[in-house]
Amino acid sequence: METVHLGLIGGGTVGGGVIRALRRNGSLMASRLGVALSIRRVAVRSLKKSRDLGLPKGVLTDDWRSVVEDPEVQIVVELAGGTTTARDMVLTALRLGKPVVTANKALLSAHGPELFRTAAKHGTNLYYEASVAGGIPIIKVLRESLVGNRVISLAGIVNGTCNYILTRMKLEGIEFLEVLAEAQRLGYAEAEPSLDVDGHDAAHKTGILASLAHGFWVDPKSIHTEGIRQISRLDIQFAAQLGYTIKLLGVIKTVPGPATTTRKKTSAGEGGTRIQVAVYPALVPNAHVLASVNHAFNAISVRGDIVGDTLFYGRGAGADATASSVLSDLADAALDLKHGSVDRVPCFVAHSSDSRVVPMEEVVSRYYLRLEVVDQPGVFARISTLLAKAGIGISSIIQPEGHVGETVPVILMIHDAPNASIQKALRLISRLRVVRAEPVLIRVETFE
Repeated sequence: METVHLGLIGGGTVGGGVIRALRRNGSLMASRLGVALSIRRVAVRSLKKSRDLGLPKGVLTDDWRSVVEDPEVQIVVELAGGTTTARDMVLTALRLGKPVVTANKALLSAHGPELFRTAAKHGTNLYYEASVAGGIPIIKVLRESLVGNRVISLAGIVNGTCNYILTRMKLEGIEFLEVLAEAQRLGYAEAEPSLDVDGHDAAHKTGILASLAHGFWVDPKSIHTEGIRQISRLDIQFAAQLGYTIKLLGVIKTVPGPATTTRKKTSAGEGGTRIQVAVYPALVPNAHVLASVNHAFNAISVRGDIVGDTLFYGRGAGADATASSVLSDLADAALDLKHGSVDRVPCFVAHSSDSRVVPMEEVVSRYYLRLEVVDQPGVFARISTLLAKAGIGISSIIQPEGHVGETVPVILMIHDAPNASIQKALRLISRLRVVRAEPVLIRVETFE
């Protein structure tokens, strides 16, 4: 049986998971593929650290170049993370004509076009199933399984840390900071949690999915990104009373607009299909399946014009879930080498080269708005007047009972309105003397 030799960069949580997974199911994969996968070299940051990887002596090194440039290494697996040295690692391997498997969503987000161009130039491939949603095979679904569909919309819970925090807040009625501290203690959140809780990790993943779904590379700077720091226990409770659950979503969908309009030229062309690509907390109807995805699990809902609605659910992070996706990519890469072909469905086909990402100001949504106001007559009239002047309608107003003090919360459910209009109105509302705290605005997703 033919053997393909692997060079791994990174022996931490994911790298260790891949090594253990190969040791556990390597023979199973070989029987299915007709190709055996053998780990030849593994680069780690420090050889002094104790590692229970079960590798023969001499396999570990702290020199990643010796792994990538080893003539016996046929596939390079980059699991080091980061966007600087990792870029050098991947580019070096691709320029040598070696296929690369990576789980590095930040690297793809920052340098995707360069990496894919380099792979094509040197007649090899870059595989990245593990970069989004851990063990959920969403990359292959969008790239291959739904190749006959136009993706109408995609909404996903793609950050397990935020989903864990929001789930605990809902189930236990506790505040964000308390749950965050517990998540950090348990290892669900990093000591410096901004990558997760401010939505940046989800934005990296959402951009990759949007690029696959619509065939042009989505500039990370064009992705509207919000996190969950402003979500309070009150918002969770009021949303539940209204029949909703708050989730941090990555949202990709076509946005209707005028048939003819003057638009600035963009990297994706001018005119054409308008695409919303954004990450934000949203009120999800309890009847929708995403509302029931709890704790650290991920789920992605994809609507195709032929297949209709589909759902993909599973663990979005962790050694085993990510290793499973890495093994899938290794299988593809090994078979490509065996058959001497790199002719797969291309990563990003410019089938929507006339499309563009719509600025968030142009996106129309329904909204949940919470205000902290002075408890006195006439407050509603002042607020509704400002909203009316902006052309914004109110579908309902809720002033919960039982709140005692100088100020009380008021919840307004807002009809469909452009984001630019609601933001302008909020700036005026914030200046009212009767409004005593920064307004909390959360979008409502209806999945229509």
